[in-house]
Amino acid sequence: MEITFLGTSSGVPTRGRNVSSIGLKLPQRPEVWLFDCGEGTQHQLLRSELKSSQIRRVFVTHMHGDHIFGLMGLLASCGLAGNNHRVDIYGPEDLSGYIKACLRYSQMRFAFPVQVHGVTPGVVYEDGEFQVTCAPLKHRVPAFGYRVGERQRAGEFDVGKAQKLGIPPGPVYGRLKRGETVTLPDGRVVEGKDFAGIPQAGRHFVYCTDTIYCDQAVALAQGADVLVHEATFAHQDAALAFERLHSTSTMAAQVALAAGVKQLILTHFSPRYAPGNALQLSDLLAEAQAIFPHTALASDFFTYAIPRCQTTPAMAVGAG
Repeated sequence: MEITFLGTSSGVPTRGRNVSSIGLKLPQRPEVWLFDCGEGTQHQLLRSELKSSQIRRVFVTHMHGDHIFGLMGLLASCGLAGNNHRVDIYGPEDLSGYIKACLRYSQMRFAFPVQVHGVTPGVVYEDGEFQVTCAPLKHRVPAFGYRVGERQRAGEFDVGKAQKLGIPPGPVYGRLKRGETVTLPDGRVVEGKDFAGIPQAGRHFVYCTDTIYCDQAVALAQGADVLVHEATFAHQDAALAFERLHSTSTMAAQVALAAGVKQLILTHFSPRYAPGNALQLSDLLAEAQAIFPHTALASDFFTYAIPRCQTTPAMAVGAG
């Protein structure tokens, strides 16, 4: 799992930062999931290593323009490029009406199947490898944070052990890899679990914006490998944060600390901290690191590969 920041500014783009969007590249399948789609996201995709033709799902946090104004342009361009695969879009209930209005007044027609899903707290999507859940955040309009959980993977098949026991290679190896019980030609019965290495824990990515500090964000982010959290304001501008229901750098760090995440990445920065101003983004980073040391600042096109960890045998129960 690899995340690429396509926009890290809040409200309006700047010369160095576009408005909100993140691409999540999934492992072992040519598929990209997009989180928010601010104006200009399709241009950012062209400058990144991500391919718009691989976008299969879009998750929208809320209906503010800096998070959705790029969506229709991106979908239109994908259609003109000849894409014909289905795209599923998830977000607040008003998202469906917004898309229908855009289609009506622009006389646009989707050239491929598009399905819009209004989300409610809980599971919004799942398949054999991933589960996506959402939780309400605290903002001026209905807003949701998203958590992508990868299910636990079986450990690698121990070929050496199988060879030492005289088990011939072939279809039987495939059955053992799947954990099946196999009766060999000589009558021996072997268990697939006896040839499996340490299971690999599923990775978890959490995205929270726009919001002020709230308990729902802490609950959503519990134990995550990486939390991407907005940090619109510096700590000394907390009054603005409370007025506009955005987070400070210290609020984001407090969420990460309370949730016990492994890595915090800050994003959604106010342009007021641009180079040359009294406060810089480096000041926001220092504020957050004083509370949660494993904090980094996002920048446009910054890519973070979420590391995979092996779990212990005691944890090897059920899905991650």
